[in-house]
Amino acid sequence: MEISEVIMLIACGLFLIPSLASATRFDQWWIRAFDFPRLQISILISAVIIVAIIVFDFSKVIHFVAVALLIISLIYQLEKIYPYTWFANKEVMQFEDGDPSDNISILVSNVLTPNNDYHKLLEIVNRRQPDILLTLESDEKWEEALKDLEKDYEYCIKVPQDNLYGMHLYSKLKLEETEIRYLVKDDIPSIHGVVRLEDNSRIRIHCMHPRPPSPSEADTSTNRDAELLMLGRDVWEQDDSVLVFGDLNDVAWSRTTRLFQQMSGLLDPRIGRGFFNTFHADYRFFRWPLDHVFHSNDFTLIDIAREKHIGSDHFPMYIKLNFERKAEVEQNKPIADEEEKEWAQDKIDDAQPREKGV
Repeated sequence: MEISEVIMLIACGLFLIPSLASATRFDQWWIRAFDFPRLQISILISAVIIVAIIVFDFSKVIHFVAVALLIISLIYQLEKIYPYTWFANKEVMQFEDGDPSDNISILVSNVLTPNNDYHKLLEIVNRRQPDILLTLESDEKWEEALKDLEKDYEYCIKVPQDNLYGMHLYSKLKLEETEIRYLVKDDIPSIHGVVRLEDNSRIRIHCMHPRPPSPSEADTSTNRDAELLMLGRDVWEQDDSVLVFGDLNDVAWSRTTRLFQQMSGLLDPRIGRGFFNTFHADYRFFRWPLDHVFHSNDFTLIDIAREKHIGSDHFPMYIKLNFERKAEVEQNKPIADEEEKEWAQDKIDDAQPREKGV
């Protein structure tokens, strides 16, 4: 066997690892990391397939096996990201016409604590005029820099922290029943409450920023997964109109996020519309969607956009929705099966949450 064939077979084997690893339920950080760059992995696998076809003369069975396995791996990766392409059916209907008092707009921005380009975020806020602004990784310096917003944003929930998990919620709409909770870790806050639309409709909101699996943050994804799945379980039981938004430190197409959707019944307006990659803002090839807005099936979409660079490693995410009960009839919410619910409960139990529910 020629050296070129040996090298090519090794390359084929290496590029099977991402698909094999991400197909498992193991939650070690390095395994779950393969959930993130599926588009990038797909591009690299495609390149390896092309090179393999050139290098192999297909005189040996192993040549066919290697290429076939790579093609299966590529199909697996593409199947995961396909819903977030323009070719897929939209999960959320486009808004047609209705009462503007039923609208709600949200801007989610992980500002990056050391970032001092406060004016860049303020420019977007002034241009978009969102009803709700959620900042993540915001500390006391960011709180002071955004103080002028309080003239327009009467309702504020402030959790300044210098551990990269600070959180500030600013709202022009009335907030009720607000509380700051620490679901899994005592230094990872989340904000929960009710927002009143201009027509007095009552919407329950959950603002989240769980800790990601990484060598510098957490050895496993257990705590992140538990926080999301516990919220999903409780949202389903509440049977309210709901908005969940924040930096979930998970991609839209991961097993955990999809299961969160199934357990909560919430919809993802990006499905059928695009990736809306928000991280990493500084590296074009290494980007994936970490900042999310999920909603119950009584909303339709008016506008969704990834905003421009603000000096953070995340782009801000903007969304505008219309609240209309009739949408429930036409928008089917996802549902988890019993096996998935049992797996989710096991993950929650493994994390030993500080609080039993949301």
